[in-house]
Amino acid sequence: MEIKTARRGPQGKESSVFDRLGAGRGGHLNNSSNKICKFWLSGRCLKNPCRKSESDLEDIKKKSPESVSESSSECSVVENDSNLENVVEEKPLEHVPKKTAERVCEFWVQGTCVYGDQCPYLHSWFRGDKFKRLAELQGHNKAVNGIALPLRCNKLCSGSSDGTIRLWDCHTGQCANVINLGGEVGSVCSEGPWLFVGMPNVVKVWNTESGAEYSLNGPVGQVNALESVNDLLFAGVEDGVILAWKGTCESNLTFQLAVTLKGHTHGITSLVVGGGNRLYSGSKDHTIRVWDHENWQCIVTLNGHDDVVKSLMCWDKYLFSGSLDCTIKVWASTDDGSLEVIYTHSEEQGILALSGMTDPDVKPILYCSCSDKSVHLYELPTFTDRGRVFAKQEVQTIQIGPAGLFFTGDQTGLLTVYTWLAD
Repeated sequence: MEIKTARRGPQGKESSVFDRLGAGRGGHLNNSSNKICKFWLSGRCLKNPCRKSESDLEDIKKKSPESVSESSSECSVVENDSNLENVVEEKPLEHVPKKTAERVCEFWVQGTCVYGDQCPYLHSWFRGDKFKRLAELQGHNKAVNGIALPLRCNKLCSGSSDGTIRLWDCHTGQCANVINLGGEVGSVCSEGPWLFVGMPNVVKVWNTESGAEYSLNGPVGQVNALESVNDLLFAGVEDGVILAWKGTCESNLTFQLAVTLKGHTHGITSLVVGGGNRLYSGSKDHTIRVWDHENWQCIVTLNGHDDVVKSLMCWDKYLFSGSLDCTIKVWASTDDGSLEVIYTHSEEQGILALSGMTDPDVKPILYCSCSDKSVHLYELPTFTDRGRVFAKQEVQTIQIGPAGLFFTGDQTGLLTVYTWLAD
């Protein structure tokens, strides 16, 4: 099943999860009442520090995590007695909150969480039992806006708002080369050994085998989306125009501007080529336009979204669109050849990027990056939850690799490698 995901550009601080109390772990403070916390005696007190007077208990209630129930602050106490057998039998730790699978503990990220396994938040960058996190590739200092894997190159290419392209060795994970471009990289894609990079007012082109380099002029503004198919290269620009170049090999390989497609009233955010000579474009004007890339005509304009269309993906005979209106829409052809929405999936946050692949059981998996700094994994066609991937900032781009690999790039500049696990 062939999956085509749009290549798109960048997206335009959250308060801490909760405030921790001070003092050392399991600290026992002097108290004139000489009362001892029975949970502290057994090494299971979760309050840090533990208070024993009624006024101190009230203070803890004000500082506790909102997810921890009020009863958790009511730490039982017994009178100080040298004979610990007199301690009243303890009740189960029913006040310990259930672990939530939807948020990473910010104190764990900083290495300061004192709750350990009892923390109600995740101490992991992903949730799911069929895939794992392989590596972090650090080097970019601004958002990663594009990832590509040119054929026969043995390099992973990433482009960033920091104005650089980084080439990563696929065997060692080390950065093999840094290309300073002097301008923000808005999008990246590859076709065969060719690497295409969208920048302000230009598209840079490299052949990773021969080393040949070209500059394609014509765009006015930032190139936010790139898509290539056969001998055609499409570039979606901030001014709402789509440019198409055709590669020719009459003597030396050259790229000739073939056509300029106009119709969108705001910037292009996403491009993808589907079956039947169709080019789909998503825009900040909230619409999707369908173009015939043989006669260069706009066939239809789709108006299903109420906000910016951030990502497009063609999968089999369906078109998936993700928008900042918090919905993913699935479009299918009708008998008369037009497109209609056959399903709408809603999220709590805006959609930033879509991608897809099959897992080791050949089940179709949709990746959906949301503005809550996570990537949701769904099994299609039912949108069954298969896990989540978390990041420190929003994930701007997702790239599918070979042999079950997939890659994410976030706004901090971090590139992360994941892999599916075979049974």
